[in-house]
Amino acid sequence: MSGGTVVIGLGSPLMGDDGLGLLALEALRKNRVFDPAPLLVDGGTWGMNLLPVIESAERLLFVDAIRAGARSGEVVVIEREALPRGLGIKLSPHQIDLQEVLALAELRGTLPREAVAIGLEPERVELGVGVSPAVERGLDALLERIAARLLAWGHTLATSRARAGGSWTPAEGGVGA
Repeated sequence: MSGGTVVIGLGSPLMGDDGLGLLALEALRKNRVFDPAPLLVDGGTWGMNLLPVIESAERLLFVDAIRAGARSGEVVVIEREALPRGLGIKLSPHQIDLQEVLALAELRGTLPREAVAIGLEPERVELGVGVSPAVERGLDALLERIAARLLAWGHTLATSRARAGGSWTPAEGGVGA
């Protein structure tokens, strides 16, 4: 696993809207084929185990529920320079989160130059399966934005399939990356 574009879906499907990253990743797998194919990684809640994946990427795209103070279901984009990075005191190694992983990659000089987090503002992050109606409505716009970024990074759309139960069939040009 070396080079290329890596798309990492984050979150837990057992925590409502927090499962968005994995839901979007699955929709990408089923509905779009890009050439060259980006590596699609179910990052779930892997923590430090994501470090080798992150460090091997040339371009990195995280998909997650992102609290940014926007309307529930609205697309949120955080470019590399604004991605939260920091190290904190932890009581257990199980408390490592993406912030620490990004800080470590930055310290090691291995955080890809092209990195972005694209997601939706969650409505609810609480124990429960399934995303809120607001996040479900925003899914097509999120997938469109992800596709646009991949196209901007030099991937071409090899095939397009309609999303089962939905309408996601964005044009090659997509929305602004």
